[in-house]
Amino acid sequence: MSALAALAAPRAQPGVPPQQFVSLRSFFPQARPQARRRRSCRPPPAAAAAEELLLGARPLVLPAVPIPEADQLPPFQEWHKHPELLTGCEPGAAPLQVAVLLSGGVDSSLALHLLKAAGHQVTAFYLQIWFQEDFRNFWDACPWEEDLAYCQAVCERLGVELRMVPLTEQYWDRVVAHCIAEIRQGRTPNPDVLCNSRVKFGAFYEYLEQEHGAAFDRVASGHYARLERSPTPGPAEAAAAAEAAGERGPQPAPLAQQQQQQQHGGEQQDVRLALTPDAVKDQTYFLAHLSQRQLARTLFPLGHLTKPQVRALAEAADLPNKARKDSQGICFLGKVKFSEFVREHLGEWPGPIVEEETEEVVGYHRGFWFHTVGQRKGIPLSGGPWYVTRKDPSKNAVFVSRQYHEHAHRRDAFTCGPISWCSAARPDPVRHGPHMYGCQLEGSDSSESSELRVTLDGNDQGLAAGQFAVFYQGGVCLGSAVISGCDAY
Repeated sequence: MSALAALAAPRAQPGVPPQQFVSLRSFFPQARPQARRRRSCRPPPAAAAAEELLLGARPLVLPAVPIPEADQLPPFQEWHKHPELLTGCEPGAAPLQVAVLLSGGVDSSLALHLLKAAGHQVTAFYLQIWFQEDFRNFWDACPWEEDLAYCQAVCERLGVELRMVPLTEQYWDRVVAHCIAEIRQGRTPNPDVLCNSRVKFGAFYEYLEQEHGAAFDRVASGHYARLERSPTPGPAEAAAAAEAAGERGPQPAPLAQQQQQQQHGGEQQDVRLALTPDAVKDQTYFLAHLSQRQLARTLFPLGHLTKPQVRALAEAADLPNKARKDSQGICFLGKVKFSEFVREHLGEWPGPIVEEETEEVVGYHRGFWFHTVGQRKGIPLSGGPWYVTRKDPSKNAVFVSRQYHEHAHRRDAFTCGPISWCSAARPDPVRHGPHMYGCQLEGSDSSESSELRVTLDGNDQGLAAGQFAVFYQGGVCLGSAVISGCDAY
């Protein structure tokens, strides 16, 4: 039991004060090579006080150490005896009907095993998206056959039904077409954020409602995120309480039906999207665009675990894909390079590269959409390092500088909106994201249509219009907004 406790029980550090952060990520990996690192900055006293009034002091959760070897863990058949492994599965509410999004990777496969061990009735779903057919026509690089083979192997072993859901049209309309339009306008979108809110927990929810009604209580995935729910009894707990009181009345309605009732006059359960013990793998940034309604139906079984712990559990369970490498890059590209994707859909449009300080043409590019603010690599100029400072889509011009990091060109303020809150909590002054910076917010009110002006307590040279700014407070994700403009140059 001690080994399992070390594996699964994250420890809180009482000495860490509540913090407010803003997180930023770029669609263009080459532009911000350090973007996946977090930089934690303590907010000024006034900001900390404002946060305490908002949410109260909440210590951040830190990873548990050490990670035991796989041979110290129990076999999968005994996981149901160890509730500390099932923290993210709502074991007290079992049995729920859970639709599990299975990708073929180790994370979603372990999530399926944990839900099964928790006593839930699970059905696996593999989402077919647009490139799975088009790739063969253009690049012959789609790995979906391998993904599906792993999904089938995992499900056959557990005796779980696997269904394929074609969402090609929805994926194109809601994510890919939008990203292409944004890139054409010179902005830097984040398709992974949109994929989660519009497809995995959007179009797929619509599919379930259309094909299965209220049959499924939850939709689960292998994301690294935690959900904090306000304490309400699940079906099993409610039935046990009724039996103890001698009231063998009708069984509670499915959770999907309960949520429907809540939306028509009942009290809505508050669900908080919270940071995980794994600061590197945490994916709350990519889930920050989900609504309260979407989060209420969601389960993240891996939320209390770190990636090394997930690998150790996959080894202990002898998963068919236990040694499979994690996927990297943009959600719909697979092995295809971003530049190839852009060239396929936008082509090439040669134009001038202009030095910011002198306004002289110093070279030529193949299309402004191949570049993003903060980019250093891939600029066809000598005598650098050169950095992209801005783009002018109307003139097809890319502006560059060798003085990008000088103090006069600080990037520590921007405007963003509209605001999409994923938490019932609202900040007074607050901040956002991974790079995590303390920040101050200025805006009208907390409505969905508000635009905010954000001032960072640090300098982020990769700020670009179109990116998502995600706001955190006390380890809880409050919501997100799209950056519309940045100060500098």
